[in-house]
Amino acid sequence: MGIKVGLLGLGTVGAGAVKILLDPADRHPLLSQIAIAKIGVRQLDKPRPVNFPAEVLTTDLESLVTDPEIAIVVEVMGGLEPARSLILKAIHHGKHVVTANKAVIARYGDEIFTAANEAGVYVLLEAAVGGGIPVIQPLKQALGVNRIQAVTGIINGTTNYILTRMQQEGGDFEPILAEAQRLGYAEADPAADVDGLDAADKIAILASLAFGGRIKLSEVYSEGIRQVTAADMAYASRLGFVIKLLAIARRNTHPDSEEPLDELQLRVHPTLVPLAHPLAAVNDVYNAILVEGDPIGQVMFFGPGAGEGPTASAVVSDILNIAATLVSGQGSEITAKTANPLLACTHQHYCKISPMADIVSRYYLRLLAEDRPGVIGKLGLCFGDHAVSLESIVQIGLRDNYAEIVIVSHEVKEAHFQTALDDLRGFPEIHSVASVLRVL
Repeated sequence: MGIKVGLLGLGTVGAGAVKILLDPADRHPLLSQIAIAKIGVRQLDKPRPVNFPAEVLTTDLESLVTDPEIAIVVEVMGGLEPARSLILKAIHHGKHVVTANKAVIARYGDEIFTAANEAGVYVLLEAAVGGGIPVIQPLKQALGVNRIQAVTGIINGTTNYILTRMQQEGGDFEPILAEAQRLGYAEADPAADVDGLDAADKIAILASLAFGGRIKLSEVYSEGIRQVTAADMAYASRLGFVIKLLAIARRNTHPDSEEPLDELQLRVHPTLVPLAHPLAAVNDVYNAILVEGDPIGQVMFFGPGAGEGPTASAVVSDILNIAATLVSGQGSEITAKTANPLLACTHQHYCKISPMADIVSRYYLRLLAEDRPGVIGKLGLCFGDHAVSLESIVQIGLRDNYAEIVIVSHEVKEAHFQTALDDLRGFPEIHSVASVLRVL
């Protein structure tokens, strides 16, 4: 009879998963034992990329997740509801779940994983972060013997495409965003991508796995790329950097030593990345996740972060993982005591997240000021008064009859830098603070 699977959704990712499952030749032999029992759709008469018998398609999504013959429910419909409710109902009916839904997991993961542990089922989510890049299972398994120090990623293809175009063409954000929308790389409403919200969902998931604790999404700092300009791109290049939207999860260390503290930095923001850094060359719609751990050092996962084929590959790999467990003897007798700890998510506590005011970073600042003697000296004194050490302070030229000054700081506490910035904004010589970006 095989292992029966029910899919919620037959969009781009769902169709890709179906194509793999219906064509198991030259893939892992276990795929031939997996059968599609039902596919939940919104409309029965819509043209489909794959033909099915009429009885396979259904608009009754609740009957799919409660069907006693279905062992694995695959949620690829997206959105928060009814996806969350259907996942929970599937769990309560003893179904294992595979999902690509980072928004649901980032917001309701605690509820979902608690229910899964109580029901003795697995919830796998390889496709939720990084598309086809295998990073979830490596964090849970192969890298689990390491003490993870940091996870840093370019995990949103839309913003990476826009920033790459800005860097290569010297263009500004708005026209390149419009072009990305026309080409289908950006949504009609791009806010989730360009405001950093999608990346925040994903880094919350990665941090939970890397550091073994639950994450409150509201504590993830998120800043998008709307304020990045062609001028910033040009100056970054002159200084030996590229600008990327980075998602960063890092274990804090004691300010006077390298000893780790029991708290994390969790932040998403545009960042000046040195050209020699492994993430600097990740361009266009590609994603990459750099993991730093002890004793492994640095490893980087790179590949397509979205698309039918890559994301479907991740979805079916999760189905295969669960199918392997089902045929290995555990069958339907999986309980919280017998569940494979390398597949299950059992941690209960919440990670302590540092406020942004306490993080330490380097900063890039571009401002416009009166073009007269003494201004640069006054800026230096102001920063010194607030314990901000400067790496460089340079007058680039004139813009709109004001001196354009670019400042790069050494590592400094965010609170000190922001306090100095507040003082600067009150100086009569300062026309405007054009840009403030962090430096990796």
